[in-house]
Amino acid sequence: MGSEYLEISDLTVDFDGFKAVSGVNMTLLQGDLRFLIGPNGAGKTTLVDAITGLVSATGSVQKSGVELIGKRAHKIARLGVGRTFQTASVFENLTVLQNLDIAAGARRSALALLRTRRGVEAKIDEALDIIGLSGLRDEPAGVLAHGQKQWLEIGMLLVQNSTVLLLDEPVAGMSHEEREETGNLLRRIGGERTVVVVEHDMDFMRQFATSVTVLHGGKVLSEGTVAEVQADPKVQQVYLGTAAAAGTELEEGDDA
Repeated sequence: MGSEYLEISDLTVDFDGFKAVSGVNMTLLQGDLRFLIGPNGAGKTTLVDAITGLVSATGSVQKSGVELIGKRAHKIARLGVGRTFQTASVFENLTVLQNLDIAAGARRSALALLRTRRGVEAKIDEALDIIGLSGLRDEPAGVLAHGQKQWLEIGMLLVQNSTVLLLDEPVAGMSHEEREETGNLLRRIGGERTVVVVEHDMDFMRQFATSVTVLHGGKVLSEGTVAEVQADPKVQQVYLGTAAAAGTELEEGDDA
């Protein structure tokens, strides 16, 4: 395995007898841009919640050999597991730079934080360059376009030294140009990290995924390259099939 990886073994989330996630096994390697897809109720978001400590689970989730199950969410985040949500969580009244400062945990007073800065930490400067917001560093985050707010949130994970990134529908509501920029951003950050994208935009998946896991009913239905998953008869029957396949489409909303 690469130096960074996530190993999921027999992961189960039970809500009063209902298994939202049931016996999931998955290996996520450094450099893998993994897309996690499936219809409404497949368990995608619940799986991410279990990895990040937001719901109780049984089984095992190891980040580079360190067990995450049983740890609290903030401790999992400190171990380098970061996530985004469908709505970007940024401080809209603060500048792009100040958002990254806060995320980096710089030990400055509130007054110092609000002053115009002469110098910037190297990792913040690097994150600004990676997410393409260097020219907007002194702009309030609230004036950013929808896509730019998502990029800023990804940058906030980068300055926290997250090496496993779990991104929940990062291109939802984006323009075609923003989706392209986001895909290229994920490629830029993915080489040295493990990136998992929960997604419903199948065109985006086909263009940028290096591997795909399909969830159905809380279990792994299929896994492989985009071509392998699309050719899998089980996937075709359940998700891509005719009207006889219950009308379920990959683009449906999520999730259990």
